[in-house]
Amino acid sequence: MLAYNGEVDIPTLETRRLRLVPPSSASDDLYQRFYTDAAASRLYGGPLSAGAAWSRLASDLGSWHLQGYGVWTLHRRAEGDLVGACGFWQGRGWPRELTWWLLPSARGQGLAQEASLAALSHAYQGFGWEVVETYMNDANAAARTLVERLGGVKTDRRVFPDDLERDVYQLPRPA
Repeated sequence: MLAYNGEVDIPTLETRRLRLVPPSSASDDLYQRFYTDAAASRLYGGPLSAGAAWSRLASDLGSWHLQGYGVWTLHRRAEGDLVGACGFWQGRGWPRELTWWLLPSARGQGLAQEASLAALSHAYQGFGWEVVETYMNDANAAARTLVERLGGVKTDRRVFPDDLERDVYQLPRPA
């Protein structure tokens, strides 16, 4: 993990259809809807209880303060609704990764790709990172497809702290 002093100014990112904003207590309903839905969250550690979903939200916000990076919640600009999260996650003992999730009603519209490109651009230009990686459960075909659309290149396969083996992809700077 990076040494970080705890001071954070979380940016808001904008794309054609989305505003990527820091998670807050206003994101509680979004986290509840996603993480308590067994089908929606099964590849993201779910389903979780309502209390555990709240803890996940608190963890995502806390990541910004502990590590200087984290996930943003995704607001559709036209509709104004919250539809998911995208950004960077790193649990203790895990490598840092680009991650995302969407409510089922928001899938298949290119929103995860749009948000991921904004997050990647910020990682390389805003944070000044040299490398951005991601990985996913082998059963998550949709995530693998997105990573390939983003230009991800498989660089490794390793065992993670949860004892699952995963492919690791390096993601390029957006054009």
